[in-house]
Amino acid sequence: MRRCCRTTRGRNGMQQFVCEQNIVHFERLLNETSDPTVQNTVRALLASAKRQLALLNSAASGAVSTPLDQRRRQHIDGATIRRQFQPEFDSSPHPYMLLDPGPGLSIVDINDAYAAATFISRVDVVGRSLFEIFPDNPDDPLADGVSNLYGSLRIVGETGQAHAMAIQRYDIRDPAGTFVERHWQPINSPIHDTAGHLVFLLHHVEDVTTEVTARR
Repeated sequence: MRRCCRTTRGRNGMQQFVCEQNIVHFERLLNETSDPTVQNTVRALLASAKRQLALLNSAASGAVSTPLDQRRRQHIDGATIRRQFQPEFDSSPHPYMLLDPGPGLSIVDINDAYAAATFISRVDVVGRSLFEIFPDNPDDPLADGVSNLYGSLRIVGETGQAHAMAIQRYDIRDPAGTFVERHWQPINSPIHDTAGHLVFLLHHVEDVTTEVTARR
């Protein structure tokens, strides 16, 4: 079985191709085998390949689909647009994170509710890559939080429409650095300027861990 290669600068195109081929290969294997042991192994490999592809695509293009869109964004006055919604963003009791949709998906801001829900602080995460701050739990070989969240953000970037995700398990690190189980109800929305150009991505989550574990 082929494994998705590790990230190295200058080889993103080849790595993306290899990961895409691995995903096709592992999905075919899942459909062809009925052996539970093989299925579990392949599911883990498939999750790893999807995660690596999401990380590569996030670093290369973010949620912006074309180079033209990326060039347009260089001339957008994001500060003016932020001032229009910043008071509501800061004071909301609901967790919100603001993302730059360009390459890297940098964190632009979080509100206090988001900081409290995810054990992070604004000063520590602003300007850093989304998936650097929120990686998948390395102890869960089937973790799909990174790939599913990236897929949703890409849909928002390509369609210009909000996208509500299904309830997603996405473990986070507690203050001691230990991953703890969390389940979320995420909604990702675009923020455009007056010309209709994508300026920010607004990520809203509600922690539904208690409800999910109670049902389980």
